[in-house]
Amino acid sequence: MSRRVLVLACGLIYLFLMLPILVVFPISLSSAPYMQFPPPGWSWQWYERYLDDPQWIDATWRSLYIGVATAILALALGVPLAFSLVRAKFVGRALVERLALAPVIVPTIILSVAVYGIFAKLKLIGTWYGLVVAHTVLALPFVVLVMVAGLRDFDRGLEQAAEGLGASRWRTLTRITLPLLRPSLVSAGLLAFISSFDELVVALFLAGANMTLPKKMFDNILMEIDPTIAAVSVMQILLVALVLVLIGRFGRGLSGSAR
Repeated sequence: MSRRVLVLACGLIYLFLMLPILVVFPISLSSAPYMQFPPPGWSWQWYERYLDDPQWIDATWRSLYIGVATAILALALGVPLAFSLVRAKFVGRALVERLALAPVIVPTIILSVAVYGIFAKLKLIGTWYGLVVAHTVLALPFVVLVMVAGLRDFDRGLEQAAEGLGASRWRTLTRITLPLLRPSLVSAGLLAFISSFDELVVALFLAGANMTLPKKMFDNILMEIDPTIAAVSVMQILLVALVLVLIGRFGRGLSGSAR
């Protein structure tokens, strides 16, 4: 009985969380000139308006390449840091780990204010690479957490066997360790990309006139709410879902090839 109640409660919570998404899809296809649910008819007009608006397209491309750059930089910094936290022994390791995870604990608004003060002196406000640096700070904890978990579950006997057969440390790293850790690397990169692509608060402080997609959506909601917002939201949902599916298949293929 208790199990059925738990399943029912979980189902209701899941339905409650999914309802807004289910409502957004029909609104994005509405033929009404304003947000209305249920829609009086069906039309692709809001998707066409999005595709025909250079500001929406520029904001989308800017969010995409900032997200990709953030993922690359977060991996470049987070992977060596995760290796050092798991395998190295040095004074202050616990402190380094806490500092690496601090952006998850510190409210984003506080971090944004602090970063704004620093970036204003460095004249990085309104630059895309300034946003990449700020987003990397927010994405780094996700990379560290995923990679630390992957390294702690990693069988080091495979590395020892490779080194025992004459492989150098670099060859062992590139041919054994990293291929087996690729699913973790892909997951970490995906989390870093998503955290950047969906970040709004930092963009409000640092983006300036160069709007990212979340900031463009926020500005449009403040000035005028129309179903174009719903169409953009649907495309965001579909993009994330597509990336998750591709990364899931890619990760399984990598782990299978590594074995």
